[in-house]
Amino acid sequence: MKQGGAINVLKVVKLVYLADRESLRQRGHPIQYEARVSMPYGPVNSTTLDYLNGAYRDDGGWSDFLRDRADNNVGLANQNMPLDALDELSNREIGILESVWSEFGHMDRFDLADWTHDHIPEWEDPNGSSLRIPLDRMMAAVGLERSVERARELESLDRASALLGSL
Repeated sequence: MKQGGAINVLKVVKLVYLADRESLRQRGHPIQYEARVSMPYGPVNSTTLDYLNGAYRDDGGWSDFLRDRADNNVGLANQNMPLDALDELSNREIGILESVWSEFGHMDRFDLADWTHDHIPEWEDPNGSSLRIPLDRMMAAVGLERSVERARELESLDRASALLGSL
């Protein structure tokens, strides 16, 4: 909505990752429970990228909000969508999304990719492939005490959510 109805896919996946990371820092858990990976252009939420790439036949309701991908952009299905249509998100999550947009929304996709390479220590160069970002490494990077038990609990939620998304 803030981008004017369409946004580059690379940019949106960077912003989604940064919002999950900020939620983890502030609240001890991400907004979305899904696997995250290091890719050549930086870290991404794997399931989000898969949905945007059309990997799932049943899109879990995304088509209610997003138009089909055109070129490398994705847009809103309804340009006049009211904020209350995002009722799956809490006010705090919306606030996190808005703060991430305020900080990073002005950057283009390649500036964001470069920024994540320089400022996201859990990202590692996958040399043209992808590498999983373990949640405990992400937690440590945002300053949370390494809690193996908590990381396993969140990883379990990530796996369950990914499994449900693929059904």
